[in-house]
Amino acid sequence: MAISMNNHVFKGHKTLLGNRYVTYGEVELPTRFDVYPKSNVGFDWGNGGKASMQLAFSMLYQLTNKELAEENVSKFTNDVIKKLNSRDWTLKAKDVLEWIEKNCELPEEPQITQETPPQKQVTRVQPKATRKGRKNRSNVVKEICKEIGITQKQLAEILEVPEGTVSSWAVKNEIPRLGKKAIEFYMQNIKNQKIVDSYRSFQQLLKAS
Repeated sequence: MAISMNNHVFKGHKTLLGNRYVTYGEVELPTRFDVYPKSNVGFDWGNGGKASMQLAFSMLYQLTNKELAEENVSKFTNDVIKKLNSRDWTLKAKDVLEWIEKNCELPEEPQITQETPPQKQVTRVQPKATRKGRKNRSNVVKEICKEIGITQKQLAEILEVPEGTVSSWAVKNEIPRLGKKAIEFYMQNIKNQKIVDSYRSFQQLLKAS
């Protein structure tokens, strides 16, 4: 359900001197020592040590939250981080999210229920007002597509889900949690790309002056 953008990947690099670097979206991945002080030497991979667990936690925390990352850090270390045996590696956010969906117990989003008013208080006017209010309620899928400037079909292609899935979201007027997270990644990527483009334009102006 993640978006297929080149910069929405985790990248690891180990120098000849042994220094280790990990980025996400071309930005250095935070170590999260403040919330998970497992290792004091940074990240590592290809083993199940403390530094590998630090990396596992930071990657899960980047895509979910502290509670889910803490609960699943050991399994993610064994399933994924220990298998990263090369000096340089890349791991798509899509693949990490798929691992999360298969292996983690995701909390259900709370549902808002409305109590039915007593029968005596219901009038003929009230149902009409309720239906009108629902009709005027904005659709979250359509609003997102409008803000980004894409169609629902293009949104489905970006998220790599069937077009019918996005249509179902539009009908229900709700998007699952991981779908929201993937859309946030895409929108953040657009902002980052604009910053990069602006910086390049500024460089060109400096060269031309």
